[in-house]
Amino acid sequence: MLILRLVLILVTLLLVLSGGMYIFTRNRRYLEFAWKTVRFTALLLLVFVLLFVLERYVLVAWRVFL
Repeated sequence: MLILRLVLILVTLLLVLSGGMYIFTRNRRYLEFAWKTVRFTALLLLVFVLLFVLERYVLVAWRVFL
C-alpha cells in the first residue's frame, strides 16, 4: 500500500507539472503526455485491483475447498 501511495503522489505531481508546462508554453505535447500518464496509471490501478481481488477472494475461496 505504501508503494501505491507513493506512485499516486508522483503521478499527481507529474500531472500538475505537465499542466503547468502546458499553461506556460501552450505546447500540446504536455497535454498528450499527461493523458498517456493518466491512461497508464488507470491501467496500473486496474491490475492492482484485479490482483487484490484475486488474492482476497479467489485464493481464499480455493483454500476453503481444499
